[in-house]
Amino acid sequence: MPVDYEVLIIGAGIAGIGMACRLQQRQNKGLFGNKKPSKTKRQEAKPNKQKTTQRFAILEKRADLGGTWDLFTYPGIRSDSDALTFGYSFRPWLDHRMLAKGADIKRYIADTAREFGVTEHIRYQHEVQQLSWSSVTKRWTAMVKNHSNGEVFTLTAQFVVGATGYYDYEQGYQPYFDKEEAFQGRIVHPQHWQNIDYDDKKVVIIGSGATAMTLLPALLDEASEQCARHVTMLQRSPTYVASVPGDDYALDWLSGKFSPLSKEQAYTVLRARNVVMQQGIYRAAVFAPKVMKAVLRHGIKKELKGSNVDVAHFEPDYNPWDERLCAVPDSDLFKALHSKRAEMVTDQIDHFTKTGILLKSGQHLDADIIVTATGLKIQMLGGATVYIDGQAVDIGTRMTYKAVMMEGIPNMVALFGYTNASWTLKIDLACQYVMRLLGYMHKQRYQVALPQAKTKDDEAHMQADTVMGALSAGYVQRAKDELPKQGDRYPWYVTNNYLSDRIMLKYRKIKDDWLHLSR
Repeated sequence: MPVDYEVLIIGAGIAGIGMACRLQQRQNKGLFGNKKPSKTKRQEAKPNKQKTTQRFAILEKRADLGGTWDLFTYPGIRSDSDALTFGYSFRPWLDHRMLAKGADIKRYIADTAREFGVTEHIRYQHEVQQLSWSSVTKRWTAMVKNHSNGEVFTLTAQFVVGATGYYDYEQGYQPYFDKEEAFQGRIVHPQHWQNIDYDDKKVVIIGSGATAMTLLPALLDEASEQCARHVTMLQRSPTYVASVPGDDYALDWLSGKFSPLSKEQAYTVLRARNVVMQQGIYRAAVFAPKVMKAVLRHGIKKELKGSNVDVAHFEPDYNPWDERLCAVPDSDLFKALHSKRAEMVTDQIDHFTKTGILLKSGQHLDADIIVTATGLKIQMLGGATVYIDGQAVDIGTRMTYKAVMMEGIPNMVALFGYTNASWTLKIDLACQYVMRLLGYMHKQRYQVALPQAKTKDDEAHMQADTVMGALSAGYVQRAKDELPKQGDRYPWYVTNNYLSDRIMLKYRKIKDDWLHLSR
């Protein structure tokens, strides 16, 4: 009996839509030799009585597409990567805004889905709860819950693409603070920000990451509908921060009236420029951390000149890029800190009080609203459990193959982006690799692709580092047992290097000593 879908994509965020667009770009012939379904009849995720295999479906647990950019709605939400590399390579992002706003990113994803005919393949409010592989039938069976009517059903697929990201959409990381129930104001996690009235309120933001640094200036923006009276950013330890230009008009002048380049050609040139710059900065931080520290410190001192803010608030005790560097557009964070309505505090919380937070130092922070920007809770495959021939699979004990597939798990891909560059850069490469793999399998009539360690020696060199690399961010360290691991050699090692990944995923042969292909 044929499968319901050749490819089942879990998640309709930037990764899932990108994967679906690549599939739509394929020729009319199905990837595994199945006839392409007619477009005259809308297909449902639940199998029809008359069994026909369809090319692909996207199952999305939420009520709309966009993933992160649909979930987070707090003031100022934006990308922390430049738009030229954050957009899809096959659909250039031609806006001049350097760090795109969340609403603009969601609109871009939605427009891309419509343009490539992907929207009709999305089934909203469909949660994949379990994935089971059978070595006998050589297919995945997904147990799916339709949250719109409560129905639970199964469907089958030859290949599964996990495009759910790496965190739990239902809840963020929310540590308990001593006596927090005594606080008489409102406590909110940015992940659950919905219609919060902060106008003329005193706000304390707990956190030191990109979310906290985005919220502080946004809450004080007098041009918005609401404006806080005072905002304090309370961090336990500092984070490296650098200001970047809010706009990049190079695309306009490089494709202007007197330029021989079209806008698309100019986009390609500037995208390559930004990739090289990103990689150069990261490599400089890795190989010359003291120099990078000095450069960043010089930038901070320049930004804080004339203010009462201590530069120590921006001097971590770790090296640059041990944790992700925070980028702020047009110095908006520093401009806010120059005012009397913003404050940066580096201290530890003793306990909550009725009116705010008492710190270990004895200082009290008054607050009407406390925002706990304390991080994410890691979750793989949207929380779906995985079984192979009836045996539960612990993904946290498997090595990642080329940072795309996982050791010992057949016909499955888990899409992860970069932690040291634009997330989409790696997603785009991974999707192209998946298309090459599926095309090769179809051409050679293979049914199963199974990454396996070649020898016991390969298995012995599994590292403690996860697919997220050596990132020391709290949310990664808390969930290191849940994320796939990496090895210390090819193809199990995660390079986080766009140039080497581009060669590996776009040009190296599909068949190698570690990817077992069978008919």
